[in-house]
Amino acid sequence: MSGIFISFEGIDGAGKSTHIDGLADAFQRQGRAVTLTREPGGTPLAEQLRKMVLNDAMDPMTEALLVFAARRDHVQQVIQPALNRGDVVLCDRFSDATFAYQGAGRGFDWQILAQLENWVQGMAVDGNSTDSPQTLLKPHLTLWFDLPAHVAAERLSVARVADRFEAQPQKFFEKVAGGYARRLDEDPSRFARINADQDPRAVWQGVLGCMQSRGYLP
Repeated sequence: MSGIFISFEGIDGAGKSTHIDGLADAFQRQGRAVTLTREPGGTPLAEQLRKMVLNDAMDPMTEALLVFAARRDHVQQVIQPALNRGDVVLCDRFSDATFAYQGAGRGFDWQILAQLENWVQGMAVDGNSTDSPQTLLKPHLTLWFDLPAHVAAERLSVARVADRFEAQPQKFFEKVAGGYARRLDEDPSRFARINADQDPRAVWQGVLGCMQSRGYLP
């Protein structure tokens, strides 16, 4: 069976992580091997970079470069090998998050992020450039858990101690949500918008219905 790459996206507090395990179980019940991972992170090196990005002060360019460095190692060590094996890869955030957070949220240049995306995700695992847009590694499907920023802020206020991103003001998350909307507009066939402003059971039904309509689950 061919590998399937599905990413989960949304602003902090959208509740996307709640449904990753459920979807993993659903695929496993169909006999599929599942690789469950996250970004930034997923490898020992990328997890170290994640700690820096979430906790250390830095400018937007440094932030973007560290995130893409972590992604490169993640792609090489985890995602591409899993897809080659025929696994279902469920990833809590991927490159759309970088455009939303560093691009829209921080105001970093969108075209530079696109170039970094091409370099990091458009190279073969051996490090040689493929020079072909068809080889750019992207998820087959991206589930965008869309939630109003003020609702996300309310959820985060009672959830846990905030990291450097979660502690940002509501206006920041409004910009991030706008970044996700822009990514959807740029690649609408890859995205599925999930209304995250409802009961978790209703959100799960939205996720499950999307999987069924795309033919990934019966």
